[in-house]
Amino acid sequence: MSHWLYEGKKLLEAPEGVFGFVYLITNLKTNKKYIGRKYFGSTRRVKVKGKKRRKVVRKDSNWKDYTGSSKELNQDIKTIGKLHFQFKILILGKTKGQVNYLEENLHHRFHVPSNNSFYNDCIGPRRFGNVKIDKSVKQIITEIVG
Repeated sequence: MSHWLYEGKKLLEAPEGVFGFVYLITNLKTNKKYIGRKYFGSTRRVKVKGKKRRKVVRKDSNWKDYTGSSKELNQDIKTIGKLHFQFKILILGKTKGQVNYLEENLHHRFHVPSNNSFYNDCIGPRRFGNVKIDKSVKQIITEIVG
């Protein structure tokens, strides 16, 4: 059974024509959050003996049971229980590129590596650890973004 909420309802099946989703997991006790992405499945091309064209094989992912890739987040889920977390799908993406872009866009907008209210420590493949941004840099960002 899926624990993912989309538009206030549990999402039980992958919607037609959708590649994946961007999600927000919230620790309801501490209000610490995690933004991530998950694909509904994968495709690969397998060589078939005696044929020129490869066969397309589709495989569903573990999205219904998935709880994020953050070790800290998963440790908290294990310690205090899944019931103390909200698993919310923010955006459905039609392509792999769209899902990746939307996730990284949200990471940048919320400055997740430097924001202690997030479990995230990276944006895309780049790890930042615990980044500190001083007041002058925050002021510049605020002036640019508004």
